[in-house]
Amino acid sequence: MKPTEAASRYFKIEAVKALDDNHLRHSLRGAMDGLMSKRRATLANEEELQRLRTVCEGIRQHALSRLPELLEQLEDKLTELGVHVHYAEDKQEACTIIHQIAQAHEAKLMVKGKSMVSEEIHLNEFLAEQGVEAVESDMGEYILQLAHEKPTHIVMPAIHKTKDQVSELFHEHLGSPLTDDVDELIRVGRSALRDVYRQADLGLSGVNFAVAETGTLCLVENEGNGRLSTTVPPVHIAITGIEKVVAQLSDVVPLYSLLTRSAIGQNITTYFNMITGPRRHQELDGPQEMHLVLLDNGRTQAYADEQMRQTLQCIRCGACMNHCPVYTRVGGAAYGTTYPGPIGEIISPHLMGLDDTHDLPTASSLCGACAEVCPVRIPIPDLLIRLRTEAQRSPNEVVPHPIRGQGAAHSVSEQMAWRLFAGVSSHAFGYRLATQMATRLRALTPKRQLGWTQNHVPLRPAAKTLHQMVKEKNNT
Repeated sequence: MKPTEAASRYFKIEAVKALDDNHLRHSLRGAMDGLMSKRRATLANEEELQRLRTVCEGIRQHALSRLPELLEQLEDKLTELGVHVHYAEDKQEACTIIHQIAQAHEAKLMVKGKSMVSEEIHLNEFLAEQGVEAVESDMGEYILQLAHEKPTHIVMPAIHKTKDQVSELFHEHLGSPLTDDVDELIRVGRSALRDVYRQADLGLSGVNFAVAETGTLCLVENEGNGRLSTTVPPVHIAITGIEKVVAQLSDVVPLYSLLTRSAIGQNITTYFNMITGPRRHQELDGPQEMHLVLLDNGRTQAYADEQMRQTLQCIRCGACMNHCPVYTRVGGAAYGTTYPGPIGEIISPHLMGLDDTHDLPTASSLCGACAEVCPVRIPIPDLLIRLRTEAQRSPNEVVPHPIRGQGAAHSVSEQMAWRLFAGVSSHAFGYRLATQMATRLRALTPKRQLGWTQNHVPLRPAAKTLHQMVKEKNNT
């Protein structure tokens, strides 16, 4: 099954397929063990880590509390710098804006730096239908474009691929000899991309942080492709979600420090780009024209609800994925959404609605590992429980901030079962009667208990209730 928006409803089916894929399991296990080890090494000072997390959490919450004001300030600053600012309510509008820019320049080729938002709006497919070719320049994204696949990780899009698979892919599409030398594979890929930068009519990039105070767009990368994509083509288009804005330039320093270390255990990335407008008079390089597209696409729904707003604190480091016991076993493709793993489970319902995503918040053991490593302290397990509640809530119930698709998993029988359980558990006589019945009828326990018995022995009531054991102990 191809990862489409509706595919999120089939997460359980895709997860079973992923668990049967030995190559995928091997690749993920090795990669995740390495990432977790590197993160621990670079964040070994627990006192510094917690201090930075507190600072970064405060910066993100402060920025979100002033989001409308900061977006206006950012627009004013960028306009002063000569940047054209566009607002897009949904992915269709964002794609249309970018296509109109391409049309104005009679563009036929776009080179892209890494941008998850462009994946979110399915930009490549849209432009291809309009006769504009978009070529990925991030090596992982380029590999997946050749393989006709989608990214499965926010930071490392091709993390599920082995070097042998990449070698076969380059051999098939680029005619290079088969090799297991990673450096050689990188050289082949870069050589194939070199002319694209020179020939491209447009360059497109994402944005890690947009600074309202100065109008600076910050871009974090390791390969230099982001710098080339934003400076060589005559027109640069940046696209980002509206939540990426921060108040002032000094806010970027702690966020950048935790972003790189949380993501891949790097103290600093090879490139950190600070873009402040198109080429100025007498400057020798840089784009002649620059645009920024600010995308909503469901983010204001999360923003309107005080608890769900914490979702927008995310700085896209991917640490929650690297430590999630579900993601590390099934990989990102099984989720069928642009943003997989724990962060995808809490942001996708806002982007796509609970109708298509109500299974995703259940793809978690609620162990809390994601929240423990989140650099901006997003309470992911709490938000997962909230989304599960909203999916089960009656679609007719009136709430202050309804989530699109409310009640998508609503089940009258399940609601009645939980109410019965709550009623029995909250009354001493009912609870004691129920537990006594359970112990006496324990021999009738089913041997197959839905998905639990696939990997575990059946759950069975104890031979004696706690009250019975305590009573016996007190009598001895």
